[in-house]
Amino acid sequence: MIPPNPLKNIRIVLCNTAHPGNIGSAARAMRTMGITDLALVNPQRYPDPQTQWLAVGATDVLAAVRVCATLDEALQGTTFAVACSARSRDVAVPMVDVRAAAAQAAEVAQSHTVAFVFGNETSGLSNDEVGRCGLLASIPVDPEFSSLNVAAAVQVFCYELRLACGGALPVPKDERLATHEEVEAFFGHLESTMTQTGFLNPAHPRKLMLRLRRLFARSRLQVEEVNILRGILSSLITSKKRD
Repeated sequence: MIPPNPLKNIRIVLCNTAHPGNIGSAARAMRTMGITDLALVNPQRYPDPQTQWLAVGATDVLAAVRVCATLDEALQGTTFAVACSARSRDVAVPMVDVRAAAAQAAEVAQSHTVAFVFGNETSGLSNDEVGRCGLLASIPVDPEFSSLNVAAAVQVFCYELRLACGGALPVPKDERLATHEEVEAFFGHLESTMTQTGFLNPAHPRKLMLRLRRLFARSRLQVEEVNILRGILSSLITSKKRD
């Protein structure tokens, strides 16, 4: 059975976009994160060659774009909408940061369509547009310079959505982390070897093993690394016996 892909249930809505290049850049930002559903509400210039140029190959996103007359039309079929704005508003909509919004949206997107709504480059979203959403989200930028290009904001939100939907880079199969049993076997081998070589005095161990445990715990040992370390330990004992 194919697992659900919540990214397919995420819609990006751009309202009253002034510069067509921002639409193309937003499409590119979406596509790099695996999000392809884009709706435009009253774009001031669309279609336009600059949109195609700045999309840089995100043709499937542009081919499926829906141009809507109102935000209500763009939100049709969604069950959860997030208004994306740098400004806090005096509206009855809870406000969170982008990461918290992405986490909530990822849960809903397992089985329903959600939307992230972005405003005009100059004026942003109106209070009426924010009020049509169930959540208000912002990117925690430097308060002394909070102006963020709309396509850049789309990129940040899409990145957080991808992570929230389980899109973090997987651990390569050949880099499997060592289990508790494998690590404990290594520590037993290490302690035995240090005792045989005279580096560790069992009668006065001090805190040597504790410090070594802390040292290796910070590195999150992989199976291959444990095998290498144990091979080194074995070679030391072999060499000592030959001497």
